This record gives sequence, C-alpha cells and structure tokens, in this order.
Amino acid sequence: MAGHSSRFLKAGYDLPKFMLTVKGATVFSHSVNSFKEYFETLPFLFIARDERNIREFLRIECEKLSITNHELVFLQKSTRGQSETVVKGLDQLKVSDDTPLTIFNIDTFRPKFRFPKNNQICSADGYLEVFKGSGDNWSYVRPVSGKSTKIIEVAEKKRISNLCCTGLYHFKRTGNFREAYNGKRVAKSKAEAKEEYVAPLYNYLIERGSNIHYQKVELKDVVFCGTPSEYESLL
Repeated sequence: MAGHSSRFLKAGYDLPKFMLTVKGATVFSHSVNSFKEYFETLPFLFIARDERNIREFLRIECEKLSITNHELVFLQKSTRGQSETVVKGLDQLKVSDDTPLTIFNIDTFRPKFRFPKNNQICSADGYLEVFKGSGDNWSYVRPVSGKSTKIIEVAEKKRISNLCCTGLYHFKRTGNFREAYNGKRVAKSKAEAKEEYVAPLYNYLIERGSNIHYQKVELKDVVFCGTPSEYESLL
C-alpha cells in the first residue's frame, strides 16, 4: 500500500483507494478477507506509507479482522514500485530467506482464496496466479506448452499469451525473491526502469533454472478495484 492512488486523486477522491468503502466494508477489508482461511495459521505483513491517518486506519482494520499474527511496516519515502516496496518491508522486519512469500495487491479481491493443491505447483520454486483474459494492461505468462503449467517467460504490459496475472505472486523462499530483485536491478534495461514490478522478477529465476509455474483460476473468481471505473462499477 505504498502507492499514492494517483488515479483516484485525479478522479476527485481524497482518500487512498484501500480506505474507500464498498458495500459496507473498506477495499482493504475486502482484499485481505480473501485470505480469511489463513488468519489463524499464517503471518501477514502490511506495508504502507508513514502517514498518521493510515497508521490508525490499519490498526483498526486489522483489529476488526482478527488476524492472529500480523505486522505493519511504514515507509518514510516513496518507492519505485511494488517489488521495491516488498523488499523494504521484508528487510525492515528482518524476514528470513527461508520464509515462503506470497505477494498480493491491496486493490484486488479473491473471495475464498485457497493455496493450490497441485503437486507440481506446490513443489515449484514459485508460481503466479492467472486467468484467461484479453487486453494489454496485465502481466502475462507464457508456458512451455498448452498442456503444461510450467512457465518459460513472464512479461509486463506485453501480451505474450492470454494468461493474465491476478496480482498474486508466490515464492517458495523469500531469499529467491531477494535474489531476483537484486539481480534484476543490476541487469534491467532503461525501458524497465520506470516502475519496478514483481512479475518480471520470475524471468531472472527462470533463466537460472528455477521451476516456475502458473495456477489458473476463473475470471469470475477475481474482483478488480484498482481504477476509479472499476471501483465505481462495484458501487
């Protein structure tokens, strides 16, 4: 949650998008409730800008949700994108390299989310959740073949297949994410320098022999709330 909700500000909203209300609950609550199944068993980390109203908002919302183990990390400065935000949050909390890591957008809802049970995906070094879609504004994965869930390429805003990412990214080890982030930053091109996304980091791991897969879900199981038009359609 370290972004500035600039599209919402331009549209006349005076609150960050995760603080807005949809059908009696905040966007934050809808998004986080996607993982209600794991509130008592897994640790949650929320990363946001260091602003007083956001601090109090998150304290109250997490209390309402009754998440057994959660941490709040607040960043003093803007980041270059989601991947840098996550790295800073993990480092500030000193999360160990061996800890499994799942990253999710605060402006997407995945009601009744469950981790995959497919043996290939469960044993993989990482996986991305995808749906079959169209358009050019997503992250995309390209599998080895139409019969395989193994990925050979991930692209940001470049349509290499019809498998679009929901915004859920899993790494078997936090250390793999850190390695990819640091390696990608060194090697990245000027074209990629505008914003640091998470999805393209998988390419670094794939090039080094990591086993990366995708988990396909139905579009009807994903609710997007990242733009003013998406938010207003939910209202």
